This record gives sequence, structure tokens and C-alpha cells, in this order.
Amino acid sequence: MAMFNKKDSFEQASEKADKEAISSIIDSRMVVKGELTFEGKARIDGTIEGNIKGEHLILSESGTITGNIQVATFVCHGTVEGNIKSDMITARKTCKIHGLIESNSLSVEPGASLDGEVKIANKDLHLVSEKKSADIKQPQKTAKS
Repeated sequence: MAMFNKKDSFEQASEKADKEAISSIIDSRMVVKGELTFEGKARIDGTIEGNIKGEHLILSESGTITGNIQVATFVCHGTVEGNIKSDMITARKTCKIHGLIESNSLSVEPGASLDGEVKIANKDLHLVSEKKSADIKQPQKTAKS
């Protein structure tokens, strides 16, 4: 039952991010060098050279990011050279990502290019597997002594 609740919460978060109005836009003719921090929903059509922290990020086909990204949701149509940490990532068919991807939910369309390490983190399952492995190890130690 916990899995369905988690799935429902991902769907609710995704719907909320989709409905939110874009509050910031980096135009395709803009180049930003340095750290970028934002609240709400931002769309990047231009180039960012630096790390990004925020809530909901959309990188358009013309958008390029060279740096690390840490956001709640990330929809990628463009190019990223750097590590991404996000609760929900959607890699669209025109997307190119080179770097470490850490997420609780990753959707990849056919045609998207991912080059690097992918870690899908589900904390609830991770804790359960640790508990099970600890239970398994204990009897083995007792049997050996």
C-alpha cells in the first residue's frame, strides 16, 4: 500500500509542477555565468554556466547548462553537462545529459541521450533492504561463533 501512496504523491507533485505558471525565463539570447537560485517554476532557453538550485526547472531544446542542478522537478529538452539531483526528472527525446543523475523518479523518452551514472533512490525500499540484510547477517554471525 505504501508504494501506491508514494506513486500518488509523485503524480500529485508532477501535476502541481505542470500547472504552476512559469515565473522566470532565461531567454535563448542570454548567457548567465554564476550561481542561479530561484523559487517557483523557471524555464531556461539560453545558456547557464554555473550551479542551479530551485523548485521546478524546464530546460528547453535551445537551453544549455554547464554545472550541477538541484531542483524538485526537472524537465529536460536541452543539454546538461553536470550532475543532477531532483525528486522527479523527465528526459525528453531531444535531451542530452552528461553526468550523475540522482532521483526518486526518472522518465526517459526514446531518443534522449544519457551519459553517466544513474541512481534511483527510494528511501523506503532502501531502509527495508538494510533491515532485511541486517536480519540475514545476524543469524550467520551466531552460527559461525
